[in-house]
Amino acid sequence: MKKLLFPIILLLVLIISACSHSSSEKTASTASKKEAKTFTYQSETGPVEVPTHPKRVVLLSGFTGNVLSLGVNVVGVDVWSKNSPTFKNELKDVAEVSDENLEKIIELNPDLIIGLSNIKNLDKLKEIAPTVTYTWGKLDYLSQHVEIGKLLNKEKEAQAWVDDFKKRADEAGTEIRAKIGENATVSVMEAYNKDLYVFGNNWARGTEILYQAMNLKMPEKVKEMALKSGYYAISSEVLPEYAGDYVILSKYSDADTSFQQTESYKNIPAVKNHHVYEMEGNGASFSDPVTLDKQLEFFKKSFLEK
Repeated sequence: MKKLLFPIILLLVLIISACSHSSSEKTASTASKKEAKTFTYQSETGPVEVPTHPKRVVLLSGFTGNVLSLGVNVVGVDVWSKNSPTFKNELKDVAEVSDENLEKIIELNPDLIIGLSNIKNLDKLKEIAPTVTYTWGKLDYLSQHVEIGKLLNKEKEAQAWVDDFKKRADEAGTEIRAKIGENATVSVMEAYNKDLYVFGNNWARGTEILYQAMNLKMPEKVKEMALKSGYYAISSEVLPEYAGDYVILSKYSDADTSFQQTESYKNIPAVKNHHVYEMEGNGASFSDPVTLDKQLEFFKKSFLEK
């Protein structure tokens, strides 16, 4: 009997020992991940060693709303972000910086710098802190947010927002199309300085929401001239040719809006039918979660509550 029990006991001891060792390895591995202060992020220009939990981020080319929405502390932003009313409260005590004022960036002691691939002084910035750049338009607006989530070690949170936003925008689009008609067209225009522009489906100002997420239709003339390039400058004389059944008009406070007093503008069907919805131009040129959520609510109110 003892001879039979011995190998069984030995086998149990070996199994328990193996399990214990495996468990210890997993615990050690988990602890190691938790304790790691940096990790290697695979950027579009190659691997970059970045902080696992960045605490002082400098943004040189937008992406401000992406970082803010993920709860990461920002210490410096570009002039466009700083002047955006969308981020007024969040950036109240945040410094304005640029890629040409390296001394100011050094003073802020960043542990991560984010910008577009065309920023100046890139080599010098890399000496100040790990610097990651993105090429504008290489990723779509939602994939860009998830990518920034990866950089900030917040990929799950970024993906959760994307999934929720797509659902909310799709539902709103279905409601709007049911109200205005499946074939109704929408133009996105902007008055900036003395210029007028129309936009394609990926140039901020809510274009991604309206055309991509909501599947609203673009006028043929806009599609012909602005879809490929992203935007197209027009004169006030030809504006009626680009106006859809509905017009989203992004306006800067100092823009020349004299075109709105002309007879050609007043006779546009969208104008006569009160289907022109004006939004503030300053801050509209971003495609981040904070801006997109704000724009989505604006479109729902404009199309559905009138």
